[in-house]
Amino acid sequence: MSQIPKADTIWMDGALVDWDKAQVHVLTHALHYGSGVFEGIRAYGTDDGPAVFRLTEHMERFEDSAAMLFMDLGYTVDELVDAVKETIRSNSLPSCYIRPLAFRGYGVMGLDPIPAPVHVVIAAWCWDTYLGQEALSKGVAVGVSSWRQRSVNANPPQIKATANYLNSSLARIEANNHGYAEGIILSEDGKIAEGTGENLFIVKGGVLYTPPVSDGILEGITRDSVMTLARDKGYEVVEASLVRTQLYTADEMFMTGTAAEIVPVHSVDGRVIGTPGPVTMDLQETFFRVVQGKEPDYSAWLEHVNG
Repeated sequence: MSQIPKADTIWMDGALVDWDKAQVHVLTHALHYGSGVFEGIRAYGTDDGPAVFRLTEHMERFEDSAAMLFMDLGYTVDELVDAVKETIRSNSLPSCYIRPLAFRGYGVMGLDPIPAPVHVVIAAWCWDTYLGQEALSKGVAVGVSSWRQRSVNANPPQIKATANYLNSSLARIEANNHGYAEGIILSEDGKIAEGTGENLFIVKGGVLYTPPVSDGILEGITRDSVMTLARDKGYEVVEASLVRTQLYTADEMFMTGTAAEIVPVHSVDGRVIGTPGPVTMDLQETFFRVVQGKEPDYSAWLEHVNG
């Protein structure tokens, strides 16, 4: 994976600072205890300049994650939306990946995070699709991980917390060591949960199936967008628990996420599903038309940076 390309500035606690000066103390609470929440957002190039995909919904989820960890962000959703746009304009980015992060900072040490101050930053940079451009057209090989999903009563997956992604990292390392592009994580009772950083769909008999929130997934915004697009196009979409053998016999399979976008899966645990299927590619094509501002019916999902 390539190094993050530098932009000019990062929004930090209400002000734009030089990229190289956006630094924190080594005794920052979040570095020691994972006391942070974040979002992943994308802005796409359109005929009217860069537009951020479902920005307000992302910031609402950001606020919800912080609230569940008793973190007062100190900014409203609208203020954070404006800060994202300001950051993109400051860096003159025609399209970009955006990373809002709130974390407990320097001041105290110990497991009680409440006394530590809360800091909020927003960074943006040019970043290609997460699993690589070729993956969008040819698909990827994935493997079911030996690591299990964090429990809803331990580290709730519905909180997009920095601490929650340790097991995702373990699963991703394992997948890569086994020659797979991604890993699929199961819940403790053996249900399909999600990828290390993506939600999951299978297609069987023309019907789309995706695991429900109750099986320990993050409520992905790209996942929600795909479900909406699919239903609008006449596909049946079912939220239902899945087991690994249903992946092996699927007609099609794909993964969704802000970073990954919509990526076909061509094999699971060495079992070939096939080339990217027609339903997957139909939804992928429509999705990219939407984010590029070419589908007027979904224009409300785009928040223009310069408008």
